[in-house]
Amino acid sequence: MLENLSNTIQSITEISVPNERKEVLHPFIDYLQNKVNYNEEIRLNFICTHNSRRSHLSQIWAQTMAFHFGIKNIFCYSGGTEATAMFPKVGETLGNQGFEIQKLSEEQNPVYAVKFDENQHPIICFSKTYFDDFNPKSKFGAIVTCNNADEGCPMVFGAEARFPIKYDDPKAFDGTDLMNEKYAERSLQIASEMYFVFSQIKK
Repeated sequence: MLENLSNTIQSITEISVPNERKEVLHPFIDYLQNKVNYNEEIRLNFICTHNSRRSHLSQIWAQTMAFHFGIKNIFCYSGGTEATAMFPKVGETLGNQGFEIQKLSEEQNPVYAVKFDENQHPIICFSKTYFDDFNPKSKFGAIVTCNNADEGCPMVFGAEARFPIKYDDPKAFDGTDLMNEKYAERSLQIASEMYFVFSQIKK
């Protein structure tokens, strides 16, 4: 694990997950544990309307925490009900928290490589629909991270399970004095909940 990221994860251990959030997370934990018990590959698709903020943060932290806790054969993806672009503040926030971010393209919808460890394959991030060819077509868990996607996308085709794990959108603070603070806060909330999830998995 990258050193600065390890330091962030160490600080995350001090963030307590409220009991009501643990109740939301437990069906997801049970799904993961069942996969581990049967030594099956785990494919997770984190879904939000625009695949620009919360779904990327969730994808990246889930993959990172799985690695941190030694959970093998897990592949995390993200998508939206429509494609836009990964919001630049997301990459900046993750960079500040210890990830290495490399921008691989400059078009309207840039592609980013996000590294959490010197020797592990980077997480490839760009905005896409959840059913994009880049993402799995079947046998995946769908984690819906926002209200709009949960309501506007009652069926996620190909998903074998669906988990509404919703987060408030830091977009509400774009252009304000609180923007940096709120993006960091949301990222760390997601990180702490993914830490809790993967800490519960028995290998």
